[in-house]
Amino acid sequence: MKQNESSLTSLVSAFGRAYHNKYDTPKIFDDFMVHKLISEEEFSAISRNMINGIQFFNRDMEQKFKDDSEEILKWITQVQLSPTSLARYAYCEKVLLNEIKLGVNQYVILGAGLDTFCFRNPELKNSLQVYEIDHPDTQEFKKKKLEDAKLNVPNNLHFVSMDFTTEFSYQDLVNEGFNNKKTFFSLLGVSYYLTKEENEALIKHLFANVPPGSSIVFDYADEKLFKEKGIYNRVENMVKLASASGEPMKSGFTYDEIENMLEKSGLLIYEHLTPTKINELFFKNRTDYLSAFETIHFIHAVKK
Repeated sequence: MKQNESSLTSLVSAFGRAYHNKYDTPKIFDDFMVHKLISEEEFSAISRNMINGIQFFNRDMEQKFKDDSEEILKWITQVQLSPTSLARYAYCEKVLLNEIKLGVNQYVILGAGLDTFCFRNPELKNSLQVYEIDHPDTQEFKKKKLEDAKLNVPNNLHFVSMDFTTEFSYQDLVNEGFNNKKTFFSLLGVSYYLTKEENEALIKHLFANVPPGSSIVFDYADEKLFKEKGIYNRVENMVKLASASGEPMKSGFTYDEIENMLEKSGLLIYEHLTPTKINELFFKNRTDYLSAFETIHFIHAVKK
């Protein structure tokens, strides 16, 4: 990873949530705190970069909206940038809030970026310990953002600096107070960038020291990732963008492969959302460009 590359990725993700909060209706996932972590200058700069890059995404849309930069930005953000992110946040937090009712009191966010869960849910400060794991550069970036926004870090939020994609360290979590209790993990926007072997090793590490009933929500790309173009070629664009940024996508799974991988770590699939199901749950009856991404699935798996 290049210096600050992870920070940039987290900022673009935050931009998608901020745009949705500001302009889209109805809301799929309303991150009403994210604007505290992305400045107006950053929002404007990313907007300009997106608008100037329309020819990469779709030359027809470049011609169609050549005199309407706001529509270009809306089109890029809603078609390419934010659908998967918004839906997986919405799904993950819905599952998490239900798991809390079932006794979970530890939440581990892998690849947390500029996540705002703790700041949106202050009522959980005495009942849920939250551990954000991310690259040291990204965590320093976020801490500076929180400081600039004059947001106090709640006592139940713990930062764990780690490049978990190369080596997962339970000791670093334990040092922050993590213990062998029922735990909920989220792994969003990560699995595609790891090989199948790396995904399997990570899941094994995560669930080696937690009790039955612990669970995870993650998204994954299916076996059509490198063949499917998607509407407006957006799947192909996603793969090309990842490669151009120096973080190529490495894996797509069949459902059987996912099931077998989880089984090896003692997990059972509790819920599997296909792109069609994701569309029904989160994008139904919309009149804008937002729709579920082809090839992307969500899984909630539980340790037996």
